[in-house]
Amino acid sequence: MQSVREIMTTDVEYCTPLDNVYEVAVKMKDNDVGAIPIIDNDQLIGMITDRDLVVRGIAEKRSGSNQVTNVMSDNLITVSPETSVYEASQLMSKHQIRRLPVVDNGQLVGIVALGDLAINKLSDQKAGHALSEISESEHLHH
Repeated sequence: MQSVREIMTTDVEYCTPLDNVYEVAVKMKDNDVGAIPIIDNDQLIGMITDRDLVVRGIAEKRSGSNQVTNVMSDNLITVSPETSVYEASQLMSKHQIRRLPVVDNGQLVGIVALGDLAINKLSDQKAGHALSEISESEHLHH
């Protein structure tokens, strides 16, 4: 069975707790990504998505100079590089998330996104199922 290691993105931009939300937003824009991991002492401690910037940042009237730790999600669902692509797609569907940080001994080694599943020929059906599950849930919340 194919593992996450085979399809994950390994060149991942990140920020640290010393950065502010403006710096996170600029990294998202410059790298055309929707999530930035937060790393402290080589350990993954959180993640900020574009949605976090809106919901926990702008909507709560926090300035761009606000610390990333005030806006980030820190209760993360992660996988190891050896996790199967099937299991990763199941986790994404179950937890309604589009990106899974891949960690090895607490260190970020990559990210697997719904798009990674979609372009992987062996998992097209799994990605389609996960996307439909995530999309259905999002429509229910609008």
